[in-house]
Amino acid sequence: MNRLTNDLIERLRALLGADHLSVALAERELHARDQSAHPPHLPDVVLWPTTAQQVADVLRLANDARVPVTPWGVGTSLEGNCVAVRGGILLSLARMNQILRVHADDFQVTVQPGIPYKDMNAELAKYGLFFAPDPGANATIGGMLANNAAGIRTVKYGASKDNVLRMQVALADGRLIHVGSRSVKQSSGYDLLHVFVGSEGTLGVITEATLKLTPIPAYMSAVVASFPSVEKAVEAVVAIRGSGLDPAALEFIDEAHARMLNHEEGVDLGEQPVLFMEFHAAYEETLRLGLEAVQQICDELGASRFRATTDNAERKKLWHARHHSYEIMVRLHPNDKIYIMDVAVPISVYPALIACAREALAAENVKGYMIGHAGDGNVHVELLHHDADSYQRAMAVNRAIVTRAIELGGTATGEHGVGLGKRPYMAQEHGAALDVMRALKHTLDPNGILNPGKIFPE
Repeated sequence: MNRLTNDLIERLRALLGADHLSVALAERELHARDQSAHPPHLPDVVLWPTTAQQVADVLRLANDARVPVTPWGVGTSLEGNCVAVRGGILLSLARMNQILRVHADDFQVTVQPGIPYKDMNAELAKYGLFFAPDPGANATIGGMLANNAAGIRTVKYGASKDNVLRMQVALADGRLIHVGSRSVKQSSGYDLLHVFVGSEGTLGVITEATLKLTPIPAYMSAVVASFPSVEKAVEAVVAIRGSGLDPAALEFIDEAHARMLNHEEGVDLGEQPVLFMEFHAAYEETLRLGLEAVQQICDELGASRFRATTDNAERKKLWHARHHSYEIMVRLHPNDKIYIMDVAVPISVYPALIACAREALAAENVKGYMIGHAGDGNVHVELLHHDADSYQRAMAVNRAIVTRAIELGGTATGEHGVGLGKRPYMAQEHGAALDVMRALKHTLDPNGILNPGKIFPE
């Protein structure tokens, strides 16, 4: 890998225009880190292309010069996914932020990669449609697809990979290709679409995407249920999933999280493990009957509190508390750093995963908060540390939970991606398949310029 030269900078400036390139320290520092606990790395230059062809031309120039390129959406990743660990070019897609076409009759939208999904959904509401994956942070569509982001609604609507139909991708050599199809069905050739989804910008840069949309539900309810123990709360998750009630969200928070939200957000969750749930229906009666069944399940498992609401303002207040729990935690622990780990397992062994997490936290004497998309077997443990010793203990907790998740038939990362932090576990999870991934990487990016230092253990 080569260093960026002044000659290449001038060629890039001529390609994009002076307003779309910066070597200023302030801009480089702004793009040196994501929202993770991983250390920052300064890129040598920040670029803001506005078209797919410009992205392709940047990659062609960088590839010829053997200069690394790290794609950037808005920097909300949590494993260092978009950090330029080898320096070089930071390729910000923030100015490629347009909705290109709404195909309302096909329940589809075609967008540029830099549009934040919340902004896109605000516009799509005019058509009575929305893009279902909801990772919480104001991520861009390109970042969501690159990391296969998911979030609270995965249990009903799937992750990003389940809601994308077609993409345009710029390859390392400057070619632009289309993968997938706007038809819902396609069985011709290899499924290259899902090769690029979740590849974290290591195989190509997404420059356009056609997404699958869902009609906004006519009726929605929010449910909060508190349980005397984590074990009972997790039992309720399995029971609700097994009942056929089809929750749109089924979230778990531990008692520490509940206390924090009670105090900071003015919600009344008690001081016990809590399930946040959401249900969608086309008819009010369907929703009512479903809520009765959910309450019966929760009552049978000893729920100490159960509250259901169809009031939109109250529903938004509850989900606001859930969505902003990380920001609240950061504010309440100004002297600590927070490492957010992320694993997922089959739903049947979710109780065993939660038990492992609690045991590891106690064994290492680490303060942590547990929160999860329980309906799809995903859990995040937020590990607090403030010095070298507490960091090592937090990493021991992380190792124990990740190892157990893989042993249970799960994955080292359910939605945050591999980035920097999960590289050590790739061989354990994938075995010989990791060699196939390396071969694919070499085929598409033989000079290794695309987001180097990510995914593969070194």
